[in-house]
Amino acid sequence: MPRFPKPVEQLVERLKRLPGIGEKSAQRIAFHLLKEPPEEVLGLAEAIRGLREGVVVCSRCGDVTREDPCGICTDPRRDAGLLCVVEEPADLVQVERTGSFQGRYHVLMGALSPLRGVGPEDLRIGELLRRVEEEGVREVILATNPNADGDATALYLARLLKPKGVRVSRIAQGLPVGGALEYADEVTMARAMEGRREM
Repeated sequence: MPRFPKPVEQLVERLKRLPGIGEKSAQRIAFHLLKEPPEEVLGLAEAIRGLREGVVVCSRCGDVTREDPCGICTDPRRDAGLLCVVEEPADLVQVERTGSFQGRYHVLMGALSPLRGVGPEDLRIGELLRRVEEEGVREVILATNPNADGDATALYLARLLKPKGVRVSRIAQGLPVGGALEYADEVTMARAMEGRREM
C-alpha cells in the first residue's frame, strides 16, 4: 500500500483534528499547500503562530482578544446590567455586527451536548453565575444556537439564573432551526435580538 512521505502524513494527521476536516479534506489541503509558493505556506505558519502568541481569552467574558480584559468588558459606555450569553466567540462577533446590542457578553465556549460528552462542568457556567451575582446584572439574554444543544443549554441556564432574580430572555427564533449564529446575516441577527422573549 503506497504511503505519503512522513511530513505529509504528519500534516494530514494534524489537519484531521480540526472540526469538519476528514481524511480526504486533510489530504487535499496538504497537497494544495505543497503546490503553493513557499512564502504563502510560511505566511500561513506565521499566522497560526501569531494566533497562539498574540491572542488570549478574556478572563471576564471569555472572548478572544489581544488584551485582558477585552475592550468590550472595559468600555464604560456598555450597559453592564445587560449580559448576552453566546456559545462561541464567532457568535459574539455576529451579534456585534448588528450594532443593536450595547451590553456586555459572556462566552460559554460550547453548548451542552450529552451525545458528545459535554456537560455543565465543561462550559463557563460557573463564571457566568459569578458575574451575574457580582456585576449587578439585570437581564441575561440567552443567544445560544437554535438547535437541540443550544435549546438545552438555554433551558439549563434559565433554570439556574431565574432564582437569582434576573430577567432571563432568549433571542427570537428569527434564525433557522439547526443553523448557527456565525452564519446569520446582520438583519436577521438584529431582529432576533429585538424579538427576544423572557424565559
